[in-house]
Amino acid sequence: MKRYFQPVEKDGSAKKPTLSPSKKLCENGETPLEEPKKEPLKFLTWNANSFLLRVKNDWSEFTKLVTSFDPDVIAIQEVRMPAAGSKGAAKNPGELKDDTSSSREEKQIMMRALSSPPFRDYLVWWSLSESKYAGTALLVKKCCQPKSVFFNLDKKASKHETDGRVILAEFETFRLLNTYAPNNGWKEEENSFPRRRKWDKRILEFVLQSSDKPLIWCGDLNVSHEEIDVSHPEFFSAAKQNGYVPPNKEDCGQPGFTLSERKRFSNILKEGKLIDAYRLLHKDKDMEGGFSWSGNPIGKYRGKRMRIDYFIVSEKLKDRITACEMHGHGIELKGFYGSDHCPVTLVLSEATPKDSTQSEASK
Repeated sequence: MKRYFQPVEKDGSAKKPTLSPSKKLCENGETPLEEPKKEPLKFLTWNANSFLLRVKNDWSEFTKLVTSFDPDVIAIQEVRMPAAGSKGAAKNPGELKDDTSSSREEKQIMMRALSSPPFRDYLVWWSLSESKYAGTALLVKKCCQPKSVFFNLDKKASKHETDGRVILAEFETFRLLNTYAPNNGWKEEENSFPRRRKWDKRILEFVLQSSDKPLIWCGDLNVSHEEIDVSHPEFFSAAKQNGYVPPNKEDCGQPGFTLSERKRFSNILKEGKLIDAYRLLHKDKDMEGGFSWSGNPIGKYRGKRMRIDYFIVSEKLKDRITACEMHGHGIELKGFYGSDHCPVTLVLSEATPKDSTQSEASK
């Protein structure tokens, strides 16, 4: 696994991630393959709320889940490890920082974890922030390698989205988008409502421009679509920060459950011909295990939960969805593995010859 974490050069730049001794990312972002690879069928997404902390404190339990479920793809949000590059120098969001004693130690801890079974069977891509904030990772089994990997919604080589919020992998018959959506915040200020509106607009543009191939969109999308997706709708609708009330009533309430966010999310699903895999299979509200985020067990958010982590898939894949499950339950956060989010999994059935023909025709 060591070869996937290249040391930082003296000038602060970093080498491109090496996928194997003979396979490197091309300048256009594509991963050349020497032999046919199988298509992924099992997926896991998790907002780890600091991947490094989970490795230090909760790794054995999460490892058991990965071993038993055996996903082909693992999508991680909130990595919270800084990008490579010394202070004042350009950063490389695709590599972990290792130019200080503390960052080298943290990188070694992560390397050891990902070099141990079952994670050594995966290749990993990073998209990181300049600080210990946000960031995403994508782990894909070596037998299921994507044709190309990008780190932005524009499919531009080498470009990473701000704060490392996107990893986009293209497989033979579908695209997989791993995102950590920015929180809506509480106010009409630069890093709150406007930032989220811009994000939703770009996501809508992306799904419309990517309709040539089925999409699996996963991650922490930071929105609860309907009232069924929160434990206490009235509580979240009335939530305020320091008594502030936004001028537009549709922006009122808990970030992730404002009417404006939910309307925009509905529009993305409708216009993009996308469906919510979990809700497709689970029609009724599940107060015990139907939410992916849970508030602090101490304080007013105790027992207050939201479903903000998803697998959103193209309608073309609807008949192939066999399972989509939350892996945490209860207000004591069982199955959350130290995070405030629990893992969510998706299973697809094998593609039929008809599916393959449709995919080929859409190219």
